[in-house]
Amino acid sequence: MKTFSAKASEVKRQWWIIDAKNQYLGHVAVKAAKLLRGKHKPIFTAHVDTGDFVVVINAADVQISGKKEVQKTYMSFSGFVGGHKSETFRQRRERRPELLIEKAVKGMIPHNRLGAKIYSKLKVYAGENHPHLAHKPQPV
Repeated sequence: MKTFSAKASEVKRQWWIIDAKNQYLGHVAVKAAKLLRGKHKPIFTAHVDTGDFVVVINAADVQISGKKEVQKTYMSFSGFVGGHKSETFRQRRERRPELLIEKAVKGMIPHNRLGAKIYSKLKVYAGENHPHLAHKPQPV
């Protein structure tokens, strides 16, 4: 018996939509990462992009448990002296809520060229409106 290995050109891609309203951040990120990676398909191959496109809406209404709203911090460093920036979960939600889900999902996919290709299929929007209606995304 030969081992099956999927080819990227033969993979049929679907569009999925996840409504993040009143759902926990981690749960939404796990669902999105599995769909992006293709782990829900029987043809899953670790070194090939077998995943689907994922649209996440209502990112501004995602929940988080405990006191993380004020205690969880996101940090960045530009590489220059004094280039350290820090903001809380609440501040980031007010500034750009899409980044919350994008960062959570990015940490769940491979950190290499394959992961970058997989990550490009994630589309996150703060509200309910999105420009992907023509693809007819199915709800998760």
